[in-house]
Formats: sequence, C-alpha cells, structure tokens
Amino acid sequence: MSDTTTIFHNPRCSKSRAAMELLTEKGLDLNVVKYLETPPDRDTLVKVLDMLNMEPRDLMRKGEKEYKENNLSDESLSRDELIDAMLKYPKLIERPIVIKDGKAAIGRPIENIVEIL
Repeated sequence: MSDTTTIFHNPRCSKSRAAMELLTEKGLDLNVVKYLETPPDRDTLVKVLDMLNMEPRDLMRKGEKEYKENNLSDESLSRDELIDAMLKYPKLIERPIVIKDGKAAIGRPIENIVEIL
C-alpha cells in the first residue's frame, strides 16, 4: 500500500492551510489535490464518502450560494443527484479532507486528521 497521504486542499481556507501545516510537520509524503482546480471524479468522490461513512449532503457546505440556488436541501434529491451537484460545484465539498491508509477524515476540527495518521 502507498505511504502517500492525500489532502483535498483549498489554499484560501484557514482550516485547510492548518491541515497542510500539520501534515508537512509530520514529514508525510503528500498528494495535494487542489479540488477547486481539479475536482474529483465520481468514483473518487464516492470512495471518499464511503471512507467517511457519510452521505453527500453531510459532506456539503450548506452555506454556499450554490447549495441554496440549486435547492440542494430538497429531501427528494437522490444520492446521485447530490453527488452530481458536488461534481459540478466542487466548492460545495467540505474541506479539508485527508486520506491515509484507506481512512479519511475532515479536518474540522484538525484533531480528526490526527486520529487517522
């Protein structure tokens, strides 16, 4: 298994920058995915959701205008429709997400990341 640690990173986000700092201090081999520039594909997003044991809406930033404008709070939307929205608007994906050794954590709070390292 690869020793690489992946982080879905937004450099403009203070929590994401804090996670990067933590991972760098630990000397980990990092695969940095600037997900706003290079969004994950469907398979990757589904795997991340599975690793986090979450449904798409649980991983969404509900305060974003894209969430409100696309009525993503509508309970009748299917899992696939919510995933489609996240792929179309990667800004909706909560951050940072760190993946190591088949485990994933959202770095809010940053202690969540420490638990999988």
